[in-house]
Amino acid sequence: MTEVSEILMSVLSTIRVPRPGDRVHKDECAFSFSSPESEGGLYVCMNSFLGFGSKYVERHHAKTGQRAYLHITRTRKTQKEDENNSGSGDPPKKKPTRLAIGIEGGFDVEQEQYEEEVNVVLFPDRQEVTSEDLASMPDVVRERVSLSMTGLQAADSVSHTLQVQQWDGEVRQESKYAAELKQLDNGVKIPPSGWKCEVCDLQENLWMNLTDGKVFCGRKYFDGSGGNNHALLYYQQSGYPLAVKLGTITPDGADVYSYDEDDMVLDSKLPEHLSHFGIDMMTMEKTERTITELEIAVNQRVGEWEVIQESGSTLRPLWGPGLTGMKNLGNSCYLNSVMQVLFTIPDFQTKYVSNIDKIFNEAPSDPTQDFKTQVAKLGYGLLSGEYSKPAPDPGDDPGTSTEPRGDQLGIAPRMFKALVGRGHPEFSTNRQQDAQEFLLHFINMVERNCRSGMNPSEAFRFLVEEKIVCQQSQKAKYTQRVDYIVQLPVPMDQATNMEELHEAERRREEADSSGAPPPAAPRAQIPFAACFAALSEPETLTDFWSSAVQAKTTATKTTHFASFPDHLVIQIKKFTFGLDWVPKKLDVSIDVPDTLDLSALHAMGQQPGEELLPEVAPPPLMTPDVEVKGILGSHGNEEDDSLYSPLLSPVLDDSTVSQLCEMGFPLEACRKAVYYTGNTGIDAAMNWVMGHMEDPDFSAPLVLPGSSSAPGTTPTESLPEEHLATIVSMGFSRDQATRALRATNNVLERAVDWIFSHLDDLESMDVSEGGRSEGGSEASREPPPGPRVRDGPGKYELFAFISHMGTSTMCGHYVCHIKKDHQWVIFNDQKVCASEKPPKDLGYLYFYRRVVE
Repeated sequence: MTEVSEILMSVLSTIRVPRPGDRVHKDECAFSFSSPESEGGLYVCMNSFLGFGSKYVERHHAKTGQRAYLHITRTRKTQKEDENNSGSGDPPKKKPTRLAIGIEGGFDVEQEQYEEEVNVVLFPDRQEVTSEDLASMPDVVRERVSLSMTGLQAADSVSHTLQVQQWDGEVRQESKYAAELKQLDNGVKIPPSGWKCEVCDLQENLWMNLTDGKVFCGRKYFDGSGGNNHALLYYQQSGYPLAVKLGTITPDGADVYSYDEDDMVLDSKLPEHLSHFGIDMMTMEKTERTITELEIAVNQRVGEWEVIQESGSTLRPLWGPGLTGMKNLGNSCYLNSVMQVLFTIPDFQTKYVSNIDKIFNEAPSDPTQDFKTQVAKLGYGLLSGEYSKPAPDPGDDPGTSTEPRGDQLGIAPRMFKALVGRGHPEFSTNRQQDAQEFLLHFINMVERNCRSGMNPSEAFRFLVEEKIVCQQSQKAKYTQRVDYIVQLPVPMDQATNMEELHEAERRREEADSSGAPPPAAPRAQIPFAACFAALSEPETLTDFWSSAVQAKTTATKTTHFASFPDHLVIQIKKFTFGLDWVPKKLDVSIDVPDTLDLSALHAMGQQPGEELLPEVAPPPLMTPDVEVKGILGSHGNEEDDSLYSPLLSPVLDDSTVSQLCEMGFPLEACRKAVYYTGNTGIDAAMNWVMGHMEDPDFSAPLVLPGSSSAPGTTPTESLPEEHLATIVSMGFSRDQATRALRATNNVLERAVDWIFSHLDDLESMDVSEGGRSEGGSEASREPPPGPRVRDGPGKYELFAFISHMGTSTMCGHYVCHIKKDHQWVIFNDQKVCASEKPPKDLGYLYFYRRVVE
């Protein structure tokens, strides 16, 4: 023990006591998904507070020289299915009784019960030091080490603070109507049972209005069950605000709803209000589930097999490499589904998993904040099979052999989710998100982090050719843009069961007028060919400014593939807005094929004898009392007035700007849209907005052509040296960093976005150490090369699709189906099973790979 004491004394300066604000990673390894519950436990560095599994702690010790680690191991307690007690002496795990998270009675973020053992371990010999051992050591050693141990144990882990914060969905406020509610003396008395809706005779989900005692059915639930909305309709007619749910009345209270306040409320005078209609609270018994209990039941079912498309089949669980489930961290199923699909693609496997040792060896001092490290960690976790094992049932004795359950241990991608969502207004939250938006967000992050070397997002990248033909001159204009996803519209008017849909609508209107329950609505059957036809058919542009005739005219625009990617992503645009601008989801079935041949959609380019529209910009926008003078820009000369002074004040159509602003777009973006479309009207400006919404400078102030800096920034203005250093450290030259900062008013985040969206321009700079172009003047350089895209045959086969269940992208649940070794597999968070009937007609995102003949 003397030797251990001497070692601790020698490394005492490397043992820190965590302070408020320190990030303590005591639940998850920085390089793997090992945790204190894993075999070997977790080692927490007592200096950096990073956690490491037994497989990676030696690597950290060798790299940093750190010797003292806090070793945490947890063993799950045996949970006997005993209502009164458990085998370990702890009370049985309670079911949630409150619609809340992290508080008494609510959903517990850590429902498992564990026995924890904590020791200090000294490397490289892995000498253990227990709390008892510390008692006999010198005071200075005992105090420092004990304080560090206590602080680490008491500190909130990063993963815990990133989890769902304490939330209570059951807190109710006193209704503003409760104290002075007027009740009619109409002689109505409500019996203790036998109630039914006064309109449709429904006998469940019944609400009694507390003003006049009328009994009506409640609202229809999202799944079609519940009532027929008659209680709500009665409030709209009468204005009587409060209603109580019959069947929930007990001596402790009842469900009371305020239609005007649109929420569940408290009624402090409820006994008095019920007594007015002959109801004695003290004798009532609950016969129906409360609203809270219904919502809890729904939350407990989320992720269960019964609510997924293949609920009618007994699905066979699968285990092994490439068959690893992912835990739902709270509405993270969109992330789980997307990442499961991406790591079936060879490019992502090669980039991150095949090179995992190199990535880990080159990781920075804090690997939890390194993009490549965390993506590689996730990819290895999904593909290795190390975590593809049956999850133990909390009610099972560990020594009892049982049949494997559908759930897996799986992996919990907490570090990954926190990293890719950091700073993003949506993906940093625990709200449900759009899987397509997350896919593009992740691709954008891959692009940023793969400036040099292999870029796996090239597997999706393709060129789109847009051809615009002026109908008056018959001259054409060709433009190309980069895209990653094909968005297919859903032409509802092309449904093959249109007669059935019309008949269902007629029956629904009849039911509404008669107060009867609405019939089940059929699902629209849309041919896949109709969706692709809607994408490729010519679009008419009514306010097109033609450089050939120097005026507005009509034009047609067609869209084709200028290249075919290795992997094609197709999004079915099921989510739209109703006439009231409320988001809704189209309930459609589309016969998506297993194979695609898009060869006929390949762009042909300029045709023989076809004339191009002159490259002339719309008339310049300027104040009429200012003389237009040409300036010598990088491509200008004294005879060329194609560039105008940036000091000119543009004249913009205020009505068009106002219309765009009323739609919710930023003012500066609206001004730019009107400017760059030459005041040609709302349609052209709207098209510009939709085409530039993803630009990093979308909301930045309008900078007129010829100006190289934003307002308030001059070429001689000093640039923050730390910003320059940050961008240079990403692999860019100082001149390129300077250009990016000047273009974005010295805002680092915008400069990083700008530099990655102008890679082609930066590559063409070819800056030498002297700061001047090696190729001579800018005018003498060749045009910058286009974006790097792959091309090949346009024949594809379906290998994965992501499905969404729910009424909106902001709610519901995502699962994905992936074809592995000729077998469809369904990934539903932690459940991974062989799919019996993959619902290919109901998908949202479809993933195809090229078929090479």
